[in-house]
Amino acid sequence: MNVLFIGDIVGSVGRKALKQVLPALRSKYNPHIIIVNGENAAAGRGITHAIAREFFEWGVHGITMGNHTWDNKDIFEWIDEEPRMVRPANFPEGTPGQGLALIKANGKQLAIINLQGRTFLPPIDCPFRKAEELIEQAKEKTKNILVDFHAEATSEKIAMGWHLAGQASIVVGTHTHVQTNDDRILPGGTAYLTDVGMTGPRDGVLGMERNAVLHKFLTQLPTRFVVDEGDWHLHAVSVQIDDATGQATKIQKIRLTEDDWLLMQ
Repeated sequence: MNVLFIGDIVGSVGRKALKQVLPALRSKYNPHIIIVNGENAAAGRGITHAIAREFFEWGVHGITMGNHTWDNKDIFEWIDEEPRMVRPANFPEGTPGQGLALIKANGKQLAIINLQGRTFLPPIDCPFRKAEELIEQAKEKTKNILVDFHAEATSEKIAMGWHLAGQASIVVGTHTHVQTNDDRILPGGTAYLTDVGMTGPRDGVLGMERNAVLHKFLTQLPTRFVVDEGDWHLHAVSVQIDDATGQATKIQKIRLTEDDWLLMQ
C-alpha cells in the first residue's frame, strides 16, 4: 500500500496549497491513504470543523494534531464524533478525542497514532510508554501503523524512531515546520523522517509573518504573530508498505514550491 503524509498545514495559504496540489500528488504517488497534520490549519492555531470537512472533501482520509489541538474552542463540540482525527494520545486521561484511529480507504487500512513530545513542550504523559501501549492495540487490527510524533527536539524524535523500529510501519515527526534530510528505513522496516516539514507560506518564519517575528527577537516585547501571506511551499512524504508484513519498503520526501507547481501546469 502507498501512504502519503503531508506536513503541518498552516493557515489559509496552506489550505490553498493542499487543495491545489492534492490531485497532482494523487496522480503521481498513487496513495491509497492520505494523512495530513492539521493542528495549524485555522489561522496557524488549531482546526475548525469546517476546515476538517474541507480536508475530507478534498480526499484526505485522516488528520493528526499536536500542541495547538484546543486552540479553537468549537473542537470540543465535534472531536468525539470524528473517527478520522487523532490528537496526541499522551494528553492527560479523560481528554476529549482519541489518540489512535483505524483509517480505511481504497481497500486498505492504516492505524494512525498521534503523540506529543515533552522536551521544550508542556510536561504531559510519557509518549514512549504510550506508544508501546497503542502499538499493541493497533496490531490487533492491522500490521500497517503510522505514528506522527509532534515534538520540538530532534533528539526526542530520533529516539522515538529507534524505540518503534520494527514495531511501526512509519514514524514521522511534525511541529518544527522544517523538513529534515534524514529519511531512511530503520531495521525492522520502519520508514523514518525526523520532520516532514510544513505546507503554507514560504517566505514567513515557520509560516508566521516575518516582520513580527523579527520584532520579537529584536525587542523581546510581546508581539502578535499572524500567518504570512504570499506564495506557498508544500512538504510531504510518500511511503510504500508491504501489506503482508507491515514493513516499509520505500520512503520518498516531497518538496514543492508554488513556482514549481505553476511551471507544471
